Amino acid sequence: MELGVSHHLFATASAESFDFNFKSTNIKFSSSSFLSKFYLVGLQSSRIVSASASSVSGSSADYSEQLLDGQTKQKVKTIAGIDQDELVDPSVLADPDSCFCEFKGVQIHHKVYEPESKEAAESLQSQNMSHPVKKIGLPMILLHGFGASVFSWNRVMKALAEVTGSKVLAFDRPAFGLTSRLNFWEQLASGNGDAKPLNPYSMAFSVLATLYFIDFLGAEKAILVGHSAGSLVAVNSYFEAPERVAALILVAPAILAPRAVQKVEGNQMGEDNKINEENSDSNSQGNPFIQLCNMLSEFAKLVLQAITRVVKGMTDMLNSLYKKFLSAILRSAFAVMLVRMIIDKFGLAAVKNSWHDSNKVTEHILHGYTKPLRTKNWDKALLEYTAAMLTNTEPESKPRLSNRLHEISCPVLIITGDNDRLVPSWNSEWLSRAIPGSCFEVIKHCGHLPHEEKEDEFVSVVQKFLQRAFGNGDSLKEQYCAS
Repeated sequence: MELGVSHHLFATASAESFDFNFKSTNIKFSSSSFLSKFYLVGLQSSRIVSASASSVSGSSADYSEQLLDGQTKQKVKTIAGIDQDELVDPSVLADPDSCFCEFKGVQIHHKVYEPESKEAAESLQSQNMSHPVKKIGLPMILLHGFGASVFSWNRVMKALAEVTGSKVLAFDRPAFGLTSRLNFWEQLASGNGDAKPLNPYSMAFSVLATLYFIDFLGAEKAILVGHSAGSLVAVNSYFEAPERVAALILVAPAILAPRAVQKVEGNQMGEDNKINEENSDSNSQGNPFIQLCNMLSEFAKLVLQAITRVVKGMTDMLNSLYKKFLSAILRSAFAVMLVRMIIDKFGLAAVKNSWHDSNKVTEHILHGYTKPLRTKNWDKALLEYTAAMLTNTEPESKPRLSNRLHEISCPVLIITGDNDRLVPSWNSEWLSRAIPGSCFEVIKHCGHLPHEEKEDEFVSVVQKFLQRAFGNGDSLKEQYCAS
């Protein structure tokens, strides 16, 4: 669900997201029955967690199924009102307009909408714009947030297809919606093949899947629209292949924004350093005391570098052990039971909390968000996703995303609701300042889901942005983003 379920706070932190704000919610760990269940499950599973943590490198990735005995299964009959006794394959739950395709061994659920007709497009344009509108002609790919799915985009897909004059595609990332759930660690433990398989729950997989769907649509470029955690996928896809991304639209983006944009004058710094070095060299010539100090200084630098390498090696080793231990915990039966209890206790409340006016959350909406809970292994896949995000090694080998935002050169629109309780609007504003030339729009009386709660305003804002970016030859920044 775009739930902001509690463990997502940690799952996306390593991928440049931030702590969601629950101060104004009514979600509280106040149920004594919940705490009792937590305590009992903890006692039952402590032995299993310990065993799995000590053997994470092999077949220990198996979930400790002995904990899920008959007695426990009888206690957990429903999760968020969904019967857990008869779970089915995701394809069984498909809608009439659902499509599936295989990508790297994963059956990915997606939907595609095209403009209905020229008459419909002209009608939509006359409603939203007071002058003739040039067709953009670029396809659009929609990327849902954490816990959400293609369902989250249902209200705007047709309208966006008319706005762009091209195909609009939304797909479920692994662990969400109706995309198949694979047990990655079982595959890894089996050791089939020499190369390490790509983790379907990783950010790298989501990025490659996004680029795959651009090819799937037969396009050279596409507009990427990311909501919440989906914004991370959109921005990472841009940095992976900037030539394939025509524009970025980030909706309530769960991306940590730098609080200050620092501009470094590189040439001036270089000239100043050169002058300082020349002055230092001239002063040290003929002065034995200064020369001795310089030699001692260089020796101290070498010692410090050696100590730093040793400390870094120890840190890397401890970090590796921590990640292995964390992976074992997250793949234990205890974690499976815990995630079930969290979803059962707070899932529906989190969906309602995502709206400015929770009274508008209908049973149809709740059903759309809880439908994936009827799929086999939904709980294990959610934990696999969390483990992949927490143990992601990409940030160690690449610059932090927040340090690269200034490199984005395509048109960017950032949309937020003024009453977003999960991703505060001030973070979206800071993010817009960190991306040169980006546009920032706030939708009034709206929560974390502008494309669901205020779909007409959302589509209008997107249409206006795209027309300024691609419909006219004038500067986007001058026409739309000047403030």
